[in-house]
Amino acid sequence: QVQLVESGGGLVQPGGSLRLSCAASGFTFSNYIMSWYRQAPGNEREFVARITNSGGYTNYADSVKGRFTISRDNARNTVYLQMNNLRPEDTAVYYCYAPRVLGVDYWGQGTQVTVSS
Repeated sequence: QVQLVESGGGLVQPGGSLRLSCAASGFTFSNYIMSWYRQAPGNEREFVARITNSGGYTNYADSVKGRFTISRDNARNTVYLQMNNLRPEDTAVYYCYAPRVLGVDYWGQGTQVTVSS
């Protein structure tokens, strides 16, 4: 079965960095676009970043552009989110998302990122 397992979240001070990982299994990872979303308390889940199956094209939410970088390693079935210059407003649960895998959308369980001094 399809599984997406995020890791790498935690508590970091403003201006700090974290790298999130999402390990995928149960499908041919290299065939699919992968994305990261986030959800802060009281807010709707929002798009953060997306990467094409080959990694050749990425796009980002305006709020993270220039600070976050999405990448993938198809040999390891893993997608990453490098987050630099973190701000308190980046505090959220971050989710890995695999859309339309054999017609079904899949989400990971989420990893908490807290930016606070």
